[in-house]
Amino acid sequence: VYIVMASQFESFTYPFVIMFSIPFAMTGVFLGLAVTSTPLDLMGLIGAMMLIGIVVKNGIVLIDYTILCRERGMSVKEAVVAAGRSRLRPILMTTLTTVLGMIPLAVGRGEGAEMWNSLGMTVAWGLSVSTLVTLVLIPIIYSLFADYGQRRKEKKLAKKKQLVA
Repeated sequence: VYIVMASQFESFTYPFVIMFSIPFAMTGVFLGLAVTSTPLDLMGLIGAMMLIGIVVKNGIVLIDYTILCRERGMSVKEAVVAAGRSRLRPILMTTLTTVLGMIPLAVGRGEGAEMWNSLGMTVAWGLSVSTLVTLVLIPIIYSLFADYGQRRKEKKLAKKKQLVA
């Protein structure tokens, strides 16, 4: 997944920033399973795989628009704020529909429902936690890496100017 994203973004940094939210999603998974005393079984692991896909997609949506804003000439801060404003609704809509869709699986009772409980809990809790991380920490991490990259470019340019002069 990392290599595919690196080739799409033509950068090794952006996929790292996007995938930074995966550990927080897993934290949400384990927190949710612990709070509800739901065991982690095969269906829970399948839910974790679904969760990783959704979390990465949310990060891609946010970072891709941020990069687009930067290419249009915005500063890092302006681009991060514009991307946050513009992509808040799509990310929240995805999260809300997925979490609400998982609630019947998570709380279902009856014959055969136990099999689906861990999948529902895994996706619902993990996505709830990771959405907060995606909307708050991912822009911060992006801006840190972008500022660092900008300073590095400026240093290289200054060295080139010194060598030419």
